[in-house]
Amino acid sequence: MGENVFFSVVIPTYNRLPILEKCLRALEMQELSASTIIQDYEIVLVDDGSTDGTLEWLAAHKQEFPHVRCFEQDHAGPAAARNLGVEQALGDTIIFIDSDLVVLKNFLQAHADALLQGKEKLGSDRFFTYGAVINTSNFENPTAEPYKITDFSAAFFATGNVAIPKYWLEKAGLFDIGFQLYGWEDLELGVRLKNLGLKLIKCPEAVGYHWHPAFNLEQIPNLIEKEIQRGRMGVLFYQKHPTWEVRMMIQMTWLHRLLWGILSLNGLLNERTMAPFLRWLIKLGKPQLALEVARIFLNWYNVKGVYEAYAQGIGE
Repeated sequence: MGENVFFSVVIPTYNRLPILEKCLRALEMQELSASTIIQDYEIVLVDDGSTDGTLEWLAAHKQEFPHVRCFEQDHAGPAAARNLGVEQALGDTIIFIDSDLVVLKNFLQAHADALLQGKEKLGSDRFFTYGAVINTSNFENPTAEPYKITDFSAAFFATGNVAIPKYWLEKAGLFDIGFQLYGWEDLELGVRLKNLGLKLIKCPEAVGYHWHPAFNLEQIPNLIEKEIQRGRMGVLFYQKHPTWEVRMMIQMTWLHRLLWGILSLNGLLNERTMAPFLRWLIKLGKPQLALEVARIFLNWYNVKGVYEAYAQGIGE
């Protein structure tokens, strides 16, 4: 990272056209200070085999997005898409966000300021900056959402909002495309970055608003499937890095098994038995609370998925 930086904002996308439009428009409206270290920026969008007309829409509106360079691949997942984005990036500094993230006008400037401060503080560029992510179901005005305690994240490296020199990613080996199901590919890369001695510098001024539709009961089968997949990929994560820290992250401990077993009454509290209560909360206008309650059985599915995958020797 020299005196000036060229940002490449790498975004994988798959069938998210409505919110992707908001994501790209927010990035095109960035306000940079006169004394900024930002030389320029580009948006490297990688379409992961979308079938919702994303590529056609981008072609029809390309004049509105001068910073966007678009690439496409057959559907292979976010790890492969991000790797392609990094390989095609022209910038020396990569910013990862997801295609359902809407940022504020000072987003790039905030990351640039934090990168400069971090270099002055540490005397090197062996670090990355990690912005704030606020979850919202407000599609019309996602950036109006206030910060909530449930938005807190203790992750070391998560690709929802992070800036890092490109060559550290290349030295670490980019994302492992063995993570073909849901979950853990970014945190696994984070372990390798930590082993290279990189530090995390938080950048709360670089705010991104992560949009997802309000919780409803129709989402439950997909959420359960994601938890099972996350369990399987968690075991792959542990096989690559067999440490206690990773076991805690993927919930593969007796403590997690006991905790979620007790809270779910060994599975008696599940998507069927809890449906009336969840429906009642949603009717009260509290879908977020309903989702937090649903995590009782969702986490139990995850813990069971971890142990089932471990017994099957996933990844060996």
